[in-house]
Amino acid sequence: MTRSLSLLSVLALVAACSSSEDGSNPFDPPPPDDGGETSDDGQPPPPLGGGALPPGTANPTPDASITRYEERTDRGDGFAEAPSYDAATDTFVVDNLPFDGDNTYTRDAAVASLGPPGAQGPFAVYENADTVPDPETGTPIDQLAHKVLFQRSPSGRTELVIIRAADYEPFGFGGWAYQRNGGVELPETLQATFSGDYAALRDFDGRAGLEYATGAVRLDVDWEDFNGTSVQDAIKGTITDRRIYDLSGADVTQDWLDALGEEAGRPIIDLPAVQIVIRPSTVDQNGEIAATVRSAYTDDAGEPQQYETGTLNAILAGPTPDEIVGIVEIESDDLISGDGTVRETGGFVANR
Repeated sequence: MTRSLSLLSVLALVAACSSSEDGSNPFDPPPPDDGGETSDDGQPPPPLGGGALPPGTANPTPDASITRYEERTDRGDGFAEAPSYDAATDTFVVDNLPFDGDNTYTRDAAVASLGPPGAQGPFAVYENADTVPDPETGTPIDQLAHKVLFQRSPSGRTELVIIRAADYEPFGFGGWAYQRNGGVELPETLQATFSGDYAALRDFDGRAGLEYATGAVRLDVDWEDFNGTSVQDAIKGTITDRRIYDLSGADVTQDWLDALGEEAGRPIIDLPAVQIVIRPSTVDQNGEIAATVRSAYTDDAGEPQQYETGTLNAILAGPTPDEIVGIVEIESDDLISGDGTVRETGGFVANR
């Protein structure tokens, strides 16, 4: 089942995350369909990523804005609706999540932003109220903890939002969205590299809790190969320098390295890099990207072992193009609890 997500305006961005130069509103509803793109033989281009893009703009074109959001599922994905930002109060409003206060999220008291060590941003973090009063008795009602992660590029061409819950033992209710504002101009003979910061929310199927993650992303796009519209263009890339933090902001990366080292039978000093699997049909003529990602470690016998698997969905933007915005979802065994699954939902804006 898919949701109908009404993405309202994020009016401006707080200082730590920059703001739009033209005052345009992010996450506006996508424009009406105009028939979409066709390939050189007059047929619609093939689906990306061996399947489908996330829900959103039905018939995208390279000249128009594109919005994608998380599909609604029976495990709680895609339930967040209508995220909107109020610049005057530096608050977010998110609808359709149970026990998140009055739907208003303020800047997180413990971790106000995420980014490289020592930096402010570029990701802003918001949280809901701990309690709300019963209007008849005044008795406080405990709420479930939710976090919002938001980034908008300095140019205003791209942005993303991720919402996850902390207090469910299976995955809780949440959602995400990413968007290109305006079109893209794709070259025919070019390779280009993009880099940027990465941040994520990590939740669990098997125990309650929520964590943050940060890293660095690099993406390389080849518009010359593969040949023909039937296979589209190619992308490779990595997410490296990964760190994990608890909700207080304490670095808990070593806990995960110790657990992974025990699984590997040898010390592990860095979290594995997440890598894009290179294959045809990952970048289309509208600038949309759908790829498979994975990470691996080497065990004590010198053999590679799969650690995480997942997907990357993204959009190219700009006249050269010069930006990519995307969402990465990866899952792995919860090695700390010894049972269940950890899901990392991350986002990035990468620039040339």
